Amino acid sequence: MLDATESTVLERLYADAPEGLDFRKLRKRLVRQTREAIEAYGMATAGQRWLVCLSGGKDSYTLLAALIELEWRGLLPVDLLACNLDQGQLGFPATVLPEYLARLGIPHRIEYRDTYSIVIDKVPSSKTYCALCSRLRRGHLYRIAREEGCQAVVLGHHRDDVLATFFLNLFHGGRLAAMPPKLVNEDGDLTVLRPLAHVAEDDCDRFAKAMGFPIIPCDLCGSQEGLQRQQIKAMLDGWERSSPGRRGVMFKALSNVRPSHLADPDLFDFANLAASGPENP
Repeated sequence: MLDATESTVLERLYADAPEGLDFRKLRKRLVRQTREAIEAYGMATAGQRWLVCLSGGKDSYTLLAALIELEWRGLLPVDLLACNLDQGQLGFPATVLPEYLARLGIPHRIEYRDTYSIVIDKVPSSKTYCALCSRLRRGHLYRIAREEGCQAVVLGHHRDDVLATFFLNLFHGGRLAAMPPKLVNEDGDLTVLRPLAHVAEDDCDRFAKAMGFPIIPCDLCGSQEGLQRQQIKAMLDGWERSSPGRRGVMFKALSNVRPSHLADPDLFDFANLAASGPENP
């Protein structure tokens, strides 16, 4: 392991990484796709400070690594602050993330808030915990961002999360909507960013395993069976097996929308649509 006083954060991050061609290609693709999303959706403004949210899962570790590399290469002119919200889940290994971040010399903040007890108390075991859990977590992350002078809250949702949300809304919500790569919060003072919007979940998984990240599983929502999102994921996995590359095609469709070929009169003026036709005699 490189000494923290004699190396950069990027060097320490990749000190024990594989050296093979496959890993180098994977790393290059992850960084390129992250950069593409940041540029495509106008995420970065020079001089901003970003709160990079870490859950301890494969996706958030991958997000942090890609952002650190872009920052090191001078392609991301922002200041990064890693943040973990310890939500008080039973058995949560509270020392894993702070020790990992400190060892690499990554600026970070660890916040403890027991939202776990609130979720368990308010939500019946037969219902999904995700909605309330995420709402409580989001409120604390917004507060932390403001306290730390951050202009953006950065999340590790990837392409497959975007697609799963689209189908959840389609099948269960009665609307065409997905996870936007960039949005402004309800108060209008913070931007929420998803720089991994172009990145496949499988690539995050392969990268995290190759890097040996100290993964922390979610034992709250992940312990529930039969969740709608799990069913959607199984459906997408099945499609991908029978037709490789289908996820990529579906994601491309989300950025190639034709309101005139849908049915929302608020998006397209169907009422005033008329053919010119032959002139009246």
